[in-house]
Amino acid sequence: MKALAELLVGLGWKVTGSDSRASLTLERMREQGLRVFTGHDDACLPQVVDVVAYSPAIGPENLERSEAAKRSIPQLSLPEMLGALMADRVGIAVTGTHGKSTTSAMVATVLRRAGREPSAAFGAELCGSGRSGWAGKGELLVVEGCEYRRSFLSLRPRHAVVLNVEADHFDCYADVAAVERAFEEFTSLLPENGVLVARGDCSTAMRAVSRSSARIVTFGSAEAGDYWPGDLRQAEGGTRFRLFCRGEYLAQITLRIPGLHNVTNAVAAAAMCHELGVSPHDLREGLWDFRGVKRRFESVGSWRGRLLIDDYAHHPTAVRAVIEAVRREYPGRKVWCAFQPHQISRTVALLPEFVRALALADGVLVVPIYAARETAINGGPAETNAHVAEAVASNLARAITATGTSARFLPSLDLLAEAVDHDTRPGDVVMTMGAGDIDRVHHEFSRRLRRDHAVG
Repeated sequence: MKALAELLVGLGWKVTGSDSRASLTLERMREQGLRVFTGHDDACLPQVVDVVAYSPAIGPENLERSEAAKRSIPQLSLPEMLGALMADRVGIAVTGTHGKSTTSAMVATVLRRAGREPSAAFGAELCGSGRSGWAGKGELLVVEGCEYRRSFLSLRPRHAVVLNVEADHFDCYADVAAVERAFEEFTSLLPENGVLVARGDCSTAMRAVSRSSARIVTFGSAEAGDYWPGDLRQAEGGTRFRLFCRGEYLAQITLRIPGLHNVTNAVAAAAMCHELGVSPHDLREGLWDFRGVKRRFESVGSWRGRLLIDDYAHHPTAVRAVIEAVRREYPGRKVWCAFQPHQISRTVALLPEFVRALALADGVLVVPIYAARETAINGGPAETNAHVAEAVASNLARAITATGTSARFLPSLDLLAEAVDHDTRPGDVVMTMGAGDIDRVHHEFSRRLRRDHAVG
């Protein structure tokens, strides 16, 4: 939603809004001059409004949406707004269970470097600029397309990327087959003159794109992709590799962000941009320019000799990829993971996978589940939901302990800073992981540092 607001302001719109709770995101939006409120209230709705845009997670019972309905103000969801903005632009949608924010930001950064002046809206802030959306003078509009509640079907892109397809969003998809059908419907909407970049070594993704009328281009390994990376080498803070296209060498790419998963994201972004006419030189320079997005393997400083890393990972595949990346980046150091599960339904459905992924760390601290959209279970009261969330998170910690990895459950996120102090040692790497508000613990570390300096 922040990205949409930034894009609309860049197009000359006057934008106001609200969120349910105070956050750094709201603070940054206010610093940009946006009028945003803490707490949803019908009084937040201005007298003159052309359209109310809302997150798909916000239902019609919301006070501001209800007031808009009373006043017959048009309402469009985030993907519907982006779809409307694509009407007179050439849309590029980056989709997949993992990697959407990073890859869409990579695509937009490379296109900018190539002088294409794209507009963009993606779900994380660019490191360095703090922006996640902007309006460009060119015809291209790069967006992140999410499968939640099949919302990406409201987009109308000409081109698309499908990074991967896995079971997720268990509050609206029964199984991976249902997710696959949604991606199949999405890719079938692409026109014949579109480009569809899909991961060739993901069988579910390839089935999902098989009926599309667009021209299909694959990426992945040399055996399964039109585009693939070769000669991977560790670089300072990232990875260096040679990019190949259909058997021919294109460019040597140096990423300044770590992780093999980000190499895959970069190859997907390069494939889309190259198919749109971007030169190998601009691919190389654009990906070198890319400094990552916030909450994706973001180094957030140190605390008493512990290196602190923050990541948005909230699915077992992403959790595993990030822990493995830390192992490669910091060999020989003890790795701790402070994990905030995201949604009860996801945690319950993928509990064995979460256990196996988190057991790759040396130690795990599990805090209560961030329930997000889940406000009640089977129509029961919200407080019942809180008890279930705590029980599931506690069970997760016990299951991890059974694997031989040190793990414990903390009944409150507020206890995390103290636990990090007690359980970890100087030289350890401490990762906070989750799609909720676990990143706020770093502000507690900063507050303690300021206090200690003041005492000193």
